[in-house]
Amino acid sequence: MKLLPNHHAHDARHLIQRWRSLARTAGCRVKTLCKVGDMPVIVLESAAAQAGQPAVYLSTGVHGDEAGSAWGLLTWAEKHMNELKRGSFLIAPCLNPVGLTLNTRADHRGFDINRRFHDATDDICGPWQQWITGRAMRFGLCLHEDYDAQGIYLYELNQAPQTVGHEIIERCARVIAPDPRKNIEGQRANLGVIRRRTLPTHLPGMPEAIELHVRGCPVTLTFESPSEFDLDKRVRVQVKFVESALAVLD
Repeated sequence: MKLLPNHHAHDARHLIQRWRSLARTAGCRVKTLCKVGDMPVIVLESAAAQAGQPAVYLSTGVHGDEAGSAWGLLTWAEKHMNELKRGSFLIAPCLNPVGLTLNTRADHRGFDINRRFHDATDDICGPWQQWITGRAMRFGLCLHEDYDAQGIYLYELNQAPQTVGHEIIERCARVIAPDPRKNIEGQRANLGVIRRRTLPTHLPGMPEAIELHVRGCPVTLTFESPSEFDLDKRVRVQVKFVESALAVLD
C-alpha cells in the first residue's frame, strides 16, 4: 500500500493542512514564521518544548524538489502522535512551501535558503533565527534528498568523540542501502556517513545544520535519501531515519 499518492507529493497546502490537524491532536502550538505570497511558513512546538524542556529539533522542506523528506517527517509524526504529546520537539515541517509546490530547489525568490541560515535579514531565515534563539536543544535532525545519491547517507556534526551515524545508517539500510561512494559532494564518506570534524569554510553561506551547531546544538544529523528512487520507499526510509536517530541518541 502506498504511503502517499503521487499527486500529493508537491501539494504544500495539503501538507500544511495535515500538520495543523496533527498539531491540534498532539497538543502542539503552531506558529507562522512568515508568509511567502499567500503560503505560510509554519513551525510547531510540543507542550514540553513550550515549557522550556531541551528539545529535539526536526526540519525538512528546505529544498522543494525533495518531497520524500517532507512527507517522511509528516508520516513519522502521524505515526508517533503519543511521542509528540509526551516529548519536547521543535518542528519546521516545510520551510520552503513555494519551492515544494513548484518542485524546485530554490525558494520563491530563487534563493537556496540552505545557504542563508546565518542571515538575520533573510525573509525566512531571519524569523527562523528569532524562533530558535535561546532554545535548548538536545540534537537536530535535518531531512533532505539528493538527486545524485546512489543510496542513503548522512552528514554528522557531533561534539562527542563517538560517531553515531553508522548505527543509524545500519538501521535505515533495511529500507534503502547506504550510498557506496567513498567521496560524496567533495567529502570523504564511510559506509554512508560523512563525519565533519571541522566546520566547512568554503560554502557561500550557512546551512541549517551548521547554523544550529554553531548556536549550541551538540549533535546535528543531515539525512539524504536518493530522490530518484521510488517515492514510497523514500518516505519510509525518512521515517526510519527519525525513528532510528531518536532510538540511538535518546
